[in-house]
Amino acid sequence: MTYKLVIGDKTTSSWSLRPWLAMRQTGIFFEEVSIKLRQPDTKAHILHHSPAGKVPILLTPDGQAIWDSLAILEFLAEAHPQARLWPEGRSARAFARSASAEMHSGFAALREHCPMELFTRTPMAKLPDAVDAEVRRILALWRECRRRFGEGGTLLFGAFTAADAMYAPVATRFRTYIPDLAVYGDDGTAQAYADALFGLPAMASWERDARRQTQGSPEV
Repeated sequence: MTYKLVIGDKTTSSWSLRPWLAMRQTGIFFEEVSIKLRQPDTKAHILHHSPAGKVPILLTPDGQAIWDSLAILEFLAEAHPQARLWPEGRSARAFARSASAEMHSGFAALREHCPMELFTRTPMAKLPDAVDAEVRRILALWRECRRRFGEGGTLLFGAFTAADAMYAPVATRFRTYIPDLAVYGDDGTAQAYADALFGLPAMASWERDARRQTQGSPEV
């Protein structure tokens, strides 16, 4: 038996992207269970796997269901230390967890006004004030991660970690709604980081799968 990861549509399900990207990028094998969202029977299909009624859900070989993106990442970090989903250094690890938790519980305005739409390009001439503030906070956070811990790689903590999985959907939102991050204070660090995320093999695979879904082709 192996893991099964229950996810939603790859064009819009930002929370599904997070554990999927982490598992695929670090080589943790799993079977994918895809549920079409916003359908009359969507809720019933999800409830078949978890009473929480939301995706993603990680089903473990021993029959356990883990139904929250950050909880899934924490579980995988414990179960697969070789994947190095958190940085090795204690300070870096604490910072990565803090940044991930901030993404998990915060940035509500960005999520409300700029939902993940993977292939849409709808630049916003002016962001609502609450979104503007959140974008600036994210850019500052990315800069600090790169400055303090990013040596030796192109991602937040150099090599790929769970923090990158948590912020990958944010990079897609910026690409859709804010094509020029310099307007909001980016010195080039954030754009380079977003480009590095899109260059990950697992991220490219997610986008290929999403394009097949939108074209009505069979999933592979």
